[in-house]
Amino acid sequence: MQDPLHNPFKAGLARGETQLGLWLSSTSSYLAEIAATSGYDWLLIDGEHAPNTLQDLYHQLQAIAPYRSQPVIRPVEFQQALIKQVLDIGARTLLVPMIDTAEQARALVAATRYPPAGTRGVGAGVARAARWGRVENYMARANEELCLLIQAESKTAIDNLDALLEVEGVDGIFIGPADLSASLGYPDNASHPEVQQ
Repeated sequence: MQDPLHNPFKAGLARGETQLGLWLSSTSSYLAEIAATSGYDWLLIDGEHAPNTLQDLYHQLQAIAPYRSQPVIRPVEFQQALIKQVLDIGARTLLVPMIDTAEQARALVAATRYPPAGTRGVGAGVARAARWGRVENYMARANEELCLLIQAESKTAIDNLDALLEVEGVDGIFIGPADLSASLGYPDNASHPEVQQ
């Protein structure tokens, strides 16, 4: 039986491996399953700009689960209650948009970790992530296996990039070129030299 907590995506990042993925911007579990059979290392289920409900995210996680591709969920925003729900339905990797400061990043890390390391609400006995209480030592291992990626998408975030990189518990930073270009005064021009530097 596959270990429900092991995170191959996070392990690959730690080894410095190049991992290829695909952005899923539909609400369809059928399309998610088709993508999962296509050989990608990761599949991002977009909850920010696609009209996905929590149930849509859940169904796409279920559709991807039997395959090698690793799901990454991008929630609509950082809300502690939403992060808890997304983790409880089984997300092991998150890409959280619009993180501008180290303070926001530390609060996000705390929201993804069980106490005493963080502030994530304890509901493992009724959560798909813990196989409804059947995964031994779930809370300790979940803290270790979670992969947290943040999006730096504004001038403020870029100005704070060094501080963001220092936040323990953040596994990677994704630069959001569309929002960044708008923030820098070049909307619809992500290839502008000031955005690219």
